[in-house]
Amino acid sequence: MNRIRIVLCRPSHPGNIGAAARAMKAMGITDLRLVAPERFPAPEAQWMATHAVDVLESAKIHSSLGEAIDDCAAAFALSARPREWSPRVLDVRTAAGQAMEIAGNVAFVFGNETAGLTNEEVFACQYLVHIPAHPESSSLNLAQAVQIVAYELRMAVDVAIPFQRTQKLATVADREGLYAHLEDAAVRSGFHAPASGSRLPERLRRLFSRVPGLEREEVNIVRGLLKALLKKSEKA
Repeated sequence: MNRIRIVLCRPSHPGNIGAAARAMKAMGITDLRLVAPERFPAPEAQWMATHAVDVLESAKIHSSLGEAIDDCAAAFALSARPREWSPRVLDVRTAAGQAMEIAGNVAFVFGNETAGLTNEEVFACQYLVHIPAHPESSSLNLAQAVQIVAYELRMAVDVAIPFQRTQKLATVADREGLYAHLEDAAVRSGFHAPASGSRLPERLRRLFSRVPGLEREEVNIVRGLLKALLKKSEKA
């Protein structure tokens, strides 16, 4: 559980931060990251973090989501809203099991209480996770959503398959470098014209989000191939 990171993006109510910390602590998760919180630290957070003040005090504040998940092997975005374009979609129980099989830091990313996650924040992650709920009232309180995710992760610990890798998994930063390289190669080769409104960049992200155990060496192979092809094309 010490590999699990909870990331709250732009939380507006400090009470929800405290309640989320309490939910985490109860399930054995202590790594809390806050991205541009509206008000923190705040007494309301302390009041709601019963027996979890240590989680609050050790929480790290980041200016962007990328900074908060940069060293993670995978990131799971939580959203109650379906997206026409999104990474691979999982229910929360499947996501928890998937997270337990990943060797490396794993982040579960939650959006603002009112607006949720932006499309850019969703695409910074490799998975989109839904918590099944009644269709007429599918939006959960932020701390409640954290509690459900933390519970499912706790339950997945005992049934997770031992997962050992000899190679390092690609981090979010590695994946972002690959996406940028792919888009640059597509533009320079004439395959993709940004002004056309093509959704190629999103489709490429969606394609690679379906590779849960993508290794750093594999990313380097693809980028090396792109570099070689572009170099040959320029010489020609």
